[in-house]
Amino acid sequence: MLEIQTKHLPPDIVVLEINGRITIGRECKQLEWATETLVREKKEKKIIFDLTGVTHIDSTGVGIIVMSAGQVKEAGGELRLAGANKHVEQVLKLTSVDKIVTWNPTVTEAAIGF
Repeated sequence: MLEIQTKHLPPDIVVLEINGRITIGRECKQLEWATETLVREKKEKKIIFDLTGVTHIDSTGVGIIVMSAGQVKEAGGELRLAGANKHVEQVLKLTSVDKIVTWNPTVTEAAIGF
């Protein structure tokens, strides 16, 4: 099961804490919709995906991260990633997502200089 919680870091950073699996299926759409809502409706431009609680990611999850990064960039903002475990880190490196999206060990480090 995929769970997403929205948190705010003052003054204007939104953190999506993601727990579970970002894999093919209906639940994965939640992350896509959450990002779209933040960008289009709430006009957020600084978003961090906290991947600390992500246990598994597949190509669908990679696609959603890349697509989300594109949405945020198109709106004039930036998406950053934080807290990936070894498995998630390997998948992101293997698919070169680490070259597209800024990636940090922690949310605190991701927020620096945002």
